[in-house]
Amino acid sequence: MKIKDDRELIASIEKGEWESVSNLEEMKNKLMKAATETALKDYRINVRISKRDVEALKTKALEEGIPYQTLVTSILHKYVTGKLNEKDGKEIKEKH
Repeated sequence: MKIKDDRELIASIEKGEWESVSNLEEMKNKLMKAATETALKDYRINVRISKRDVEALKTKALEEGIPYQTLVTSILHKYVTGKLNEKDGKEIKEKH
């Protein structure tokens, strides 16, 4: 974590923007299960994508501090689970 990120986190905590979880163990178990299921990568795909899009993905991933393949996987997972949102906060619906 960068020093700037640390300062932002501390300021957020001091402003009271965080709340304790009443069911900590249950929440930890739920998040661990989700992380395990998300991390399980048992299938490989190959896709063709424009160089411009790959460079844009790499730039976004660098901004997020994650590998670009992880970003792609996250985007695809959010899309197929219906959790990918447009910039205005609306859910993206499939168009048939």
